[in-house]
Amino acid sequence: MKKTGKLFLVITILCIWVNLGADKIMGLDAAIADAAIIDDPTSFSDFVGAFGTTSSDSDYNAVYDLDNDSDIDGRDVFALLNEEDDGLPPAGNPFGECAIPSDAMEEDTSTPDQVIGNGTPASCTSQAVVGAIALGGIITFDCGPDPITITLNETAKIFNNTGPQIVVDGGGKVTLSGGNQRRILYMNTCDGNQVHTTSHCQDQDHPQLTIQNLTFINGNSKSETKYTGGGAVYAYGGRFKVVNCRFFNNVCADTGPDVGGAAIRAFGQYQDQPVYVVNSTFGGRDGLGNVGSNGGGISSIGVSWTIINSLFSYNEAIGYGGNPENDGTPGGGSGGAIYNDGNDMVLSLCGTRIEYNEVNQHGSGIFFVTNNHRGYITMEDTAIENNIGGYWYPVYPQISCHDDTPIRVDGVWQ
Repeated sequence: MKKTGKLFLVITILCIWVNLGADKIMGLDAAIADAAIIDDPTSFSDFVGAFGTTSSDSDYNAVYDLDNDSDIDGRDVFALLNEEDDGLPPAGNPFGECAIPSDAMEEDTSTPDQVIGNGTPASCTSQAVVGAIALGGIITFDCGPDPITITLNETAKIFNNTGPQIVVDGGGKVTLSGGNQRRILYMNTCDGNQVHTTSHCQDQDHPQLTIQNLTFINGNSKSETKYTGGGAVYAYGGRFKVVNCRFFNNVCADTGPDVGGAAIRAFGQYQDQPVYVVNSTFGGRDGLGNVGSNGGGISSIGVSWTIINSLFSYNEAIGYGGNPENDGTPGGGSGGAIYNDGNDMVLSLCGTRIEYNEVNQHGSGIFFVTNNHRGYITMEDTAIENNIGGYWYPVYPQISCHDDTPIRVDGVWQ
């Protein structure tokens, strides 16, 4: 399906506002196809046939109930027609409407320092990506007009002396793949191989890394033995921000009490400022989820997160035995979407959906353990529902935390 056009935005709004039934929209598939808004009228016709129905069949709902609210309505039409050209879910929660702070917005890449490619797909190679990211600065792609997947033959690594600002912008067309063999992107201010630039690597203000308008797929950090987790991205130190990105089928170690972040693993943000995750998708559909011991989507120790208008679904924490691990177990299995461990940390969620994630141990949606009991969670216009498995939910469903952890939901402390 092609991205949303003006015509089908109008149709979607009408479907929502007027509550049209299937008998009144059955003819729209041909009209939309004629307008070149979609290129698969048959699939849209099937969808229209489901309009106005409800079902307890999970397979049926996975196809038609795209907003997971137990009925097929105008919101599902919007989600269907908003699929990307590659047929994969779009970046972000399509129903998230939270305001974006200025610090969390896209970075300006109109005057890049490095451009990967010369206008052709063949010019956008693994070597070109790795080389450009090593040089740092503002990095964009020129790979031609069509979406492209670049499979990396080695992990792209940030050098700490190439910033301070480093932006990797895929323009909404670029997918970086680890080929099921390797992590995709690595930043670590405390790794001497990437150049020490201060005497306090665990709390320095650079590099300031932003990844935006990119898809990360088939990253795999299982072979990493020192800096573990982070199947797609590992970010230690400086500042880190994620905007308009998608993460599909990334993996990290299957077991272990404190390893995690099948998509992203983060540590040591400068002066405890948050990692921003904005309008991004982790999983998004059955068969596309990210999988690791803990934190199917993201994992961190001692890091605050501000997550806005994003979607976490169908991710899995497949370790077992918890942290610390139970006797006779390898440990892990917590945080289907998010694994947040540390002390004075804040998890802030706005306009975000966390659903259909799965765990073996704790926190089917979120695992949040603040060891000094001073961290807290805030949620606005956020849904955490239909996550699977686990136990220890003393304050809020599908969130594992200490029973004295403050959780504020739409302005009300739980």
